[in-house]
Amino acid sequence: MAIITAAMVKDLRETTGVGMMDCKQALAENEGDMQAAIDWLRKKGLSKAAKKAGRVAAEGLIGAVTAGVKGVVVEVNSETDFVARNEQFQGLVKMIAQVALEVGADLERIKAAKVGDVTVETAIADAIATIGENMTLRRAASLEVGKGVVSSYVHNAVIEGAGKMGVIVALESAGKTDELAVLGRQLAMHVAATNPQALDPAGLDPAAVQREKDVLADKYRQQGKAENVIEKIVESGLKTYYKEVCLLEQASIHAEHSGKSVAQAVKEAEGKVGAPIKVTGFVRYALGEGIDKQESDFAAEVAAASGKK
Repeated sequence: MAIITAAMVKDLRETTGVGMMDCKQALAENEGDMQAAIDWLRKKGLSKAAKKAGRVAAEGLIGAVTAGVKGVVVEVNSETDFVARNEQFQGLVKMIAQVALEVGADLERIKAAKVGDVTVETAIADAIATIGENMTLRRAASLEVGKGVVSSYVHNAVIEGAGKMGVIVALESAGKTDELAVLGRQLAMHVAATNPQALDPAGLDPAAVQREKDVLADKYRQQGKAENVIEKIVESGLKTYYKEVCLLEQASIHAEHSGKSVAQAVKEAEGKVGAPIKVTGFVRYALGEGIDKQESDFAAEVAAASGKK
Protein backbone atom coordinates (compact mmCIF):
# COMPACT_ATOMS: atom_id res chain seq x y z
CA MET A 1 0.00 0.00 0.00
CA ALA A 2 1.31 3.44 -0.95
CA ILE A 3 2.23 5.85 1.85
CA ILE A 4 -0.05 8.90 1.71
CA THR A 5 1.72 11.94 3.13
CA ALA A 6 0.19 15.16 4.42
CA ALA A 7 1.90 17.04 1.59
CA MET A 8 0.20 14.83 -1.00
CA VAL A 9 -3.19 15.45 0.59
CA LYS A 10 -2.48 19.20 0.73
CA ASP A 11 -1.53 19.29 -2.97
CA LEU A 12 -4.68 17.41 -3.99
CA ARG A 13 -6.86 19.66 -1.85
CA GLU A 14 -5.34 22.82 -3.36
CA THR A 15 -5.80 21.39 -6.87
CA THR A 16 -9.42 20.28 -6.49
CA GLY A 17 -10.87 22.32 -3.64
CA VAL A 18 -12.20 19.10 -2.08
CA GLY A 19 -12.15 18.42 1.67
CA MET A 20 -9.11 16.91 3.39
CA MET A 21 -10.68 13.54 4.24
CA ASP A 22 -12.04 13.02 0.73
CA CYS A 23 -8.62 13.86 -0.70
CA LYS A 24 -6.96 11.38 1.63
CA GLN A 25 -9.43 8.66 0.64
CA ALA A 26 -8.97 9.43 -3.08
CA LEU A 27 -5.20 9.04 -2.77
CA ALA A 28 -5.54 5.86 -0.73
CA GLU A 29 -7.96 4.35 -3.27
CA ASN A 30 -5.52 5.12 -6.10
CA GLU A 31 -2.20 4.13 -4.51
CA GLY A 32 -1.05 7.73 -4.26
CA ASP A 33 -1.47 8.46 -8.00
CA MET A 34 -2.37 12.17 -8.13
CA GLN A 35 -4.05 12.22 -11.57
CA ALA A 36 -6.00 9.05 -10.80
CA ALA A 37 -7.10 10.59 -7.49
CA ILE A 38 -8.32 13.73 -9.30
CA ASP A 39 -10.30 11.58 -11.74
CA TRP A 40 -11.70 9.50 -8.83
CA LEU A 41 -12.97 12.66 -7.12
CA ARG A 42 -14.52 13.90 -10.35
CA LYS A 43 -16.31 10.57 -10.85
CA LYS A 44 -17.76 10.99 -7.37
CA GLY A 45 -18.95 14.45 -8.32
CA LEU A 46 -16.68 16.03 -5.71
CA SER A 47 -14.39 17.96 -8.03
CA LYS A 48 -14.74 19.85 -11.30
CA ALA A 49 -11.01 20.21 -11.82
CA ALA A 50 -10.04 19.06 -15.30
CA LYS A 51 -6.34 18.91 -14.59
CA LYS A 52 -3.80 20.17 -12.18
CA ALA A 53 -2.50 23.62 -13.05
CA GLY A 54 1.23 23.98 -13.52
CA ARG A 55 2.87 24.95 -10.26
CA VAL A 56 4.77 28.20 -10.69
CA ALA A 57 7.78 27.54 -8.50
CA ALA A 58 10.77 29.02 -10.35
CA GLU A 59 11.84 32.64 -10.64
CA GLY A 60 13.17 34.62 -13.57
CA LEU A 61 11.50 36.06 -16.67
CA ILE A 62 9.65 35.11 -19.84
CA GLY A 63 10.81 37.00 -22.93
CA ALA A 64 8.67 37.39 -26.07
CA VAL A 65 9.78 39.03 -29.32
CA THR A 66 8.09 39.25 -32.72
CA ALA A 67 9.13 40.60 -36.11
CA GLY A 68 6.49 40.47 -38.82
CA VAL A 69 5.87 36.83 -39.71
CA LYS A 70 8.09 35.42 -36.93
CA GLY A 71 7.90 35.30 -33.16
CA VAL A 72 9.61 33.59 -30.21
CA VAL A 73 9.09 33.12 -26.51
CA VAL A 74 11.83 32.05 -24.07
CA GLU A 75 12.08 31.28 -20.37
CA VAL A 76 15.20 32.16 -18.41
CA ASN A 77 15.17 31.05 -14.79
CA SER A 78 16.93 32.41 -11.72
CA GLU A 79 16.95 31.42 -8.07
CA THR A 80 15.16 34.47 -6.67
CA ASP A 81 12.72 37.12 -7.79
CA PHE A 82 15.29 39.80 -6.90
CA VAL A 83 17.30 38.82 -9.97
CA ALA A 84 14.27 39.38 -12.21
CA ARG A 85 14.47 43.05 -11.16
CA ASN A 86 18.15 43.25 -12.03
CA GLU A 87 18.80 45.29 -15.17
CA GLN A 88 21.64 43.02 -16.28
CA PHE A 89 19.39 39.96 -16.06
CA GLN A 90 16.55 41.75 -17.86
CA GLY A 91 18.93 42.69 -20.65
CA LEU A 92 20.16 39.11 -20.83
CA VAL A 93 16.61 37.79 -21.30
CA LYS A 94 15.84 40.29 -24.05
CA MET A 95 19.12 39.45 -25.79
CA ILE A 96 18.40 35.70 -25.64
CA ALA A 97 14.91 36.26 -27.08
CA GLN A 98 16.35 38.33 -29.91
CA VAL A 99 18.91 35.62 -30.68
CA ALA A 100 16.16 32.97 -30.68
CA LEU A 101 14.23 35.09 -33.19
CA GLU A 102 17.22 34.85 -35.52
CA VAL A 103 18.42 31.26 -35.01
CA GLY A 104 15.27 29.43 -33.95
CA ALA A 105 14.05 27.75 -30.77
CA ASP A 106 16.67 24.99 -30.45
CA LEU A 107 18.35 25.58 -27.07
CA GLU A 108 21.80 24.38 -28.15
CA ARG A 109 21.76 26.63 -31.21
CA ILE A 110 20.74 29.59 -29.06
CA LYS A 111 23.52 28.93 -26.54
CA ALA A 112 26.11 28.55 -29.30
CA ALA A 113 25.05 31.72 -31.15
CA LYS A 114 27.41 34.66 -30.84
CA VAL A 115 26.51 38.12 -29.61
CA GLY A 116 29.52 40.28 -30.30
CA ASP A 117 32.61 38.37 -29.24
CA VAL A 118 30.90 35.89 -26.90
CA THR A 119 28.34 33.13 -27.18
CA VAL A 120 25.00 33.26 -25.39
CA GLU A 121 26.21 30.44 -23.14
CA THR A 122 29.23 32.54 -22.13
CA ALA A 123 27.00 35.57 -21.56
CA ILE A 124 24.85 33.52 -19.18
CA ALA A 125 27.97 32.28 -17.35
CA ASP A 126 29.27 35.85 -17.05
CA ALA A 127 25.93 36.99 -15.62
CA ILE A 128 26.03 34.16 -13.07
CA ALA A 129 29.52 35.22 -12.01
CA THR A 130 28.55 38.89 -11.77
CA ILE A 131 25.15 38.57 -10.09
CA GLY A 132 26.12 35.57 -7.97
CA GLU A 133 23.05 33.43 -8.62
CA ASN A 134 22.42 30.41 -10.82
CA MET A 135 20.56 31.03 -14.09
CA THR A 136 19.38 28.70 -16.83
CA LEU A 137 17.85 29.00 -20.27
CA ARG A 138 15.04 26.52 -19.70
CA ARG A 139 13.03 26.50 -22.91
CA ALA A 140 12.16 28.34 -26.11
CA ALA A 141 9.48 28.12 -28.80
CA SER A 142 8.88 29.85 -32.12
CA LEU A 143 6.08 30.41 -34.64
CA GLU A 144 6.24 31.57 -38.24
CA VAL A 145 3.79 32.12 -41.10
CA GLY A 146 4.31 32.67 -44.83
CA LYS A 147 1.98 35.69 -44.95
CA GLY A 148 0.40 37.44 -42.00
CA VAL A 149 1.70 38.26 -38.53
CA VAL A 150 2.90 36.70 -35.31
CA SER A 151 1.69 38.79 -32.36
CA SER A 152 2.70 38.71 -28.71
CA TYR A 153 1.48 39.66 -25.26
CA VAL A 154 3.50 39.78 -22.04
CA HIS A 155 1.62 39.71 -18.75
CA ASN A 156 3.07 41.37 -15.65
CA ALA A 157 5.82 42.91 -17.78
CA VAL A 158 8.79 44.29 -15.83
CA ILE A 159 10.25 45.73 -19.04
CA GLU A 160 8.96 45.77 -22.61
CA GLY A 161 8.88 42.20 -23.92
CA ALA A 162 9.69 40.44 -20.64
CA GLY A 163 7.56 39.47 -17.65
CA LYS A 164 5.96 36.59 -15.75
CA MET A 165 4.01 35.23 -18.72
CA GLY A 166 4.47 35.44 -22.46
CA VAL A 167 2.22 34.43 -25.35
CA ILE A 168 2.72 34.40 -29.12
CA VAL A 169 -0.05 33.78 -31.66
CA ALA A 170 0.37 33.18 -35.40
CA LEU A 171 -2.18 34.46 -37.92
CA GLU A 172 -1.91 33.50 -41.58
CA SER A 173 -3.55 35.98 -43.94
CA ALA A 174 -2.92 38.15 -46.99
CA GLY A 175 -4.90 40.97 -45.39
CA LYS A 176 -3.90 44.24 -43.72
CA THR A 177 -1.04 43.58 -41.32
CA ASP A 178 -1.96 46.45 -38.99
CA GLU A 179 -5.48 45.05 -38.44
CA LEU A 180 -4.04 41.53 -38.12
CA ALA A 181 -1.63 42.75 -35.44
CA VAL A 182 -4.52 44.18 -33.40
CA LEU A 183 -6.44 40.91 -33.63
CA GLY A 184 -3.29 38.91 -32.85
CA ARG A 185 -2.66 40.84 -29.66
CA GLN A 186 -6.28 40.35 -28.58
CA LEU A 187 -5.94 36.61 -29.14
CA ALA A 188 -2.63 36.53 -27.26
CA MET A 189 -4.29 38.24 -24.29
CA HIS A 190 -7.13 35.71 -24.50
CA VAL A 191 -4.65 32.80 -24.44
CA ALA A 192 -2.89 34.32 -21.43
CA ALA A 193 -6.21 34.51 -19.56
CA THR A 194 -7.75 31.15 -20.48
CA ASN A 195 -4.75 28.82 -20.99
CA PRO A 196 -6.22 26.65 -23.79
CA GLN A 197 -4.69 23.21 -24.29
CA ALA A 198 -5.00 23.17 -28.08
CA LEU A 199 -6.13 25.19 -31.07
CA ASP A 200 -9.07 22.86 -31.81
CA PRO A 201 -10.24 19.34 -30.80
CA ALA A 202 -7.96 17.72 -33.39
CA GLY A 203 -4.95 19.14 -31.58
CA LEU A 204 -5.81 17.67 -28.17
CA ASP A 205 -3.87 14.77 -26.71
CA PRO A 206 -5.98 11.65 -27.53
CA ALA A 207 -5.17 10.27 -24.08
CA ALA A 208 -6.62 13.40 -22.43
CA VAL A 209 -9.80 13.13 -24.50
CA GLN A 210 -10.16 9.43 -23.67
CA ARG A 211 -9.65 10.15 -19.98
CA GLU A 212 -12.38 12.80 -20.15
CA LYS A 213 -14.72 10.26 -21.79
CA ASP A 214 -13.94 7.66 -19.12
CA VAL A 215 -14.49 10.12 -16.28
CA LEU A 216 -17.85 11.23 -17.67
CA ALA A 217 -19.01 7.68 -18.43
CA ASP A 218 -17.97 6.27 -15.05
CA LYS A 219 -19.55 9.17 -13.18
CA TYR A 220 -22.99 8.56 -14.70
CA ARG A 221 -22.59 4.78 -14.69
CA GLN A 222 -22.23 5.00 -10.91
CA GLN A 223 -25.51 6.93 -10.85
CA GLY A 224 -27.21 3.99 -12.55
CA LYS A 225 -27.76 5.60 -15.95
CA ALA A 226 -28.38 3.30 -18.92
CA GLU A 227 -25.49 2.82 -21.36
CA ASN A 228 -27.35 4.39 -24.29
CA VAL A 229 -28.10 7.45 -22.13
CA ILE A 230 -24.48 7.60 -20.96
CA GLU A 231 -23.29 7.64 -24.57
CA LYS A 232 -25.36 10.75 -25.30
CA ILE A 233 -24.27 12.43 -22.07
CA VAL A 234 -20.61 11.78 -22.86
CA GLU A 235 -21.04 13.20 -26.37
CA SER A 236 -22.61 16.35 -24.93
CA GLY A 237 -19.99 16.53 -22.19
CA LEU A 238 -17.17 16.40 -24.73
CA LYS A 239 -18.62 19.39 -26.56
CA THR A 240 -18.56 21.33 -23.30
CA TYR A 241 -15.01 20.12 -22.65
CA TYR A 242 -13.88 21.34 -26.07
CA LYS A 243 -15.37 24.77 -25.38
CA GLU A 244 -13.30 24.91 -22.20
CA VAL A 245 -9.91 23.78 -23.54
CA CYS A 246 -9.78 24.55 -27.29
CA LEU A 247 -8.86 28.11 -28.27
CA LEU A 248 -11.13 28.45 -31.30
CA GLU A 249 -14.14 27.06 -29.42
CA GLN A 250 -13.68 29.13 -26.27
CA ALA A 251 -15.89 32.15 -25.61
CA SER A 252 -13.94 35.32 -26.35
CA ILE A 253 -12.94 37.31 -23.26
CA HIS A 254 -13.17 40.64 -25.07
CA ALA A 255 -16.28 42.76 -24.59
CA GLU A 256 -16.53 43.66 -28.27
CA HIS A 257 -16.90 39.95 -29.06
CA SER A 258 -19.34 39.23 -26.25
CA GLY A 259 -21.32 36.05 -26.84
CA LYS A 260 -19.03 34.92 -29.64
CA SER A 261 -16.50 32.13 -29.80
CA VAL A 262 -12.90 32.93 -30.74
CA ALA A 263 -13.51 31.31 -34.15
CA GLN A 264 -16.51 33.60 -34.71
CA ALA A 265 -14.52 36.65 -33.61
CA VAL A 266 -11.74 35.75 -36.06
CA LYS A 267 -14.27 35.28 -38.87
CA GLU A 268 -15.85 38.63 -38.05
CA ALA A 269 -12.42 40.33 -38.19
CA GLU A 270 -11.92 39.22 -41.79
CA GLY A 271 -14.04 42.21 -42.89
CA LYS A 272 -11.55 44.68 -41.38
CA VAL A 273 -8.53 42.69 -42.50
CA GLY A 274 -9.83 42.29 -46.04
CA ALA A 275 -8.93 38.62 -46.42
CA PRO A 276 -9.48 35.19 -44.83
CA ILE A 277 -7.64 34.59 -41.54
CA LYS A 278 -6.30 31.31 -40.19
CA VAL A 279 -4.98 30.95 -36.66
CA THR A 280 -2.10 28.52 -37.20
CA GLY A 281 -0.77 28.22 -33.66
CA PHE A 282 -0.04 29.71 -30.25
CA VAL A 283 2.48 29.28 -27.45
CA ARG A 284 1.87 30.27 -23.82
CA TYR A 285 4.71 30.26 -21.29
CA ALA A 286 4.01 30.94 -17.61
CA LEU A 287 7.08 31.39 -15.46
CA GLY A 288 8.17 28.20 -13.71
CA GLU A 289 5.16 26.07 -14.65
CA GLY A 290 5.92 22.41 -14.13
CA ILE A 291 8.88 23.06 -11.85
CA ASP A 292 8.47 22.21 -8.18
CA LYS A 293 10.47 24.24 -5.71
CA GLN A 294 10.97 22.79 -2.26
CA GLU A 295 8.92 24.78 0.21
CA SER A 296 10.68 25.69 3.39
CA ASP A 297 9.08 25.69 6.84
CA PHE A 298 10.10 29.13 8.11
CA ALA A 299 9.07 28.42 11.70
CA ALA A 300 11.10 25.19 11.71
CA GLU A 301 14.11 27.01 10.27
CA VAL A 302 13.96 29.66 13.01
CA ALA A 303 13.59 26.97 15.68
CA ALA A 304 16.55 25.07 14.27
CA ALA A 305 18.65 28.23 14.17
CA SER A 306 17.85 28.92 17.82
CA GLY A 307 18.75 25.37 18.83
CA LYS A 308 15.18 24.29 19.46
CA LYS A 309 13.49 21.25 17.94
